[in-house]
Amino acid sequence: MLEVLPEGAVIRKLWIGETDQYREHLLRLDLPSRRSRFGGAVSDAYVANYANRSLTLDAIMHGCFIDGVLRGAAELRPLGASAPRQAEAALSVEKSWQSHGVGSALLSRTLLTARNRGFQLLHMACLAENVRMQQLARKFDAELSFDFGSVIGEVESSRPTPLSLMREWVTDSHGLASAMLELQSRILRA
Repeated sequence: MLEVLPEGAVIRKLWIGETDQYREHLLRLDLPSRRSRFGGAVSDAYVANYANRSLTLDAIMHGCFIDGVLRGAAELRPLGASAPRQAEAALSVEKSWQSHGVGSALLSRTLLTARNRGFQLLHMACLAENVRMQQLARKFDAELSFDFGSVIGEVESSRPTPLSLMREWVTDSHGLASAMLELQSRILRA
């Protein structure tokens, strides 16, 4: 899927050392976006604690950096031994960057990563009122089921192929180069 993003936008994996940027991104979410991301109202302290625990070895996270600032993020987490070969995806995009292709690009990258890790089923949960997330899930052929004020979207994944593995390798290489250039730019400015 072609990713049409705002000028200066880069989608790449987040690294363990970028917890501060992830926390700042989550804290910048307006109240409706934060409620949509976490499934209810949560405090700044909850968000900060969540961000501090998020960048772990079992999670694969992608971010959309616009002019070097994290404006959107996607998390991919395995569901564990009780649901092998299944994972959960969660997205957050700051209000001013919604409807600019950021969510689509993040979900596309997350689905590619899930495919290449052998996950057969990807779950996405959202509030019933979160029409944006439902539309995004449908865009990627998710099957939606409604249950007690929430919606669960499920996307079946294909098996990895040499081409899908190469696509991820190329995007990861580009992302790493972008991260290194951004770090060098920050060091030079300081």
